[in-house]
Amino acid sequence: MMRFFPLLLILVISCSPLKKYPLKSDRWENDIKFLESKDQEEACVEDCILFVGSSSIRLWKEIESDMSPYKVVKRGYGGAHFYDLIHYTKRLVKNHKPSAIAVFVANDITGKNNNSWYGDLKPKEVLQLFKFFTKEIKSIHGDIPIFAIETTPTINRWSVWDKISKTNDLIKDYTAKKENLNYITTRLDFLDSKGYPREKYFVNDKLHLNKSGYKLWSKIIKNNFKVKL
Repeated sequence: MMRFFPLLLILVISCSPLKKYPLKSDRWENDIKFLESKDQEEACVEDCILFVGSSSIRLWKEIESDMSPYKVVKRGYGGAHFYDLIHYTKRLVKNHKPSAIAVFVANDITGKNNNSWYGDLKPKEVLQLFKFFTKEIKSIHGDIPIFAIETTPTINRWSVWDKISKTNDLIKDYTAKKENLNYITTRLDFLDSKGYPREKYFVNDKLHLNKSGYKLWSKIIKNNFKVKL
């Protein structure tokens, strides 16, 4: 058995998402360095919850007041996909000692392929990346609670909502089978009675949340924290 171990190790490494989805440029390097520079003065410790992910996290200006009484620190960068986040995960979380981590990444399926190295991924591919992300977190912080925030239905990406919804379902089903992996469902609150995204919660690009949208989002997230933490 031992003689096959090196071959098995090579096979595992070659199948790693880090190899399958290599960084093709330093597009986000300055963003990551900036976030790292904030760690000295803004570390997430002592019952703090660390939020990581894409622009909806980065643009959340009132996250501290919206998420009160929970102490939070955000580490989001614009345009994040899971396939690049996995390369930066350790750098974003290693300097923190959070009580939990919440993640929101919503750019792996957009229907537009703008600024995308790998085009729209398949739902199962996103799931595999999410699995790898959680393993990276646990390699640093052990069995810490992780909250996956569901990708929000938006008018901007409504043409691919079926694929996004399928991805949501796959991640939800996966977290249900794993201890300390939690899923936060948001879609029903952002859809109207006809099953269409509610415009009143979004800014003009019909993709990012406005102040009311963040208020609703934070309410949903806090309700889940109350149950799980």
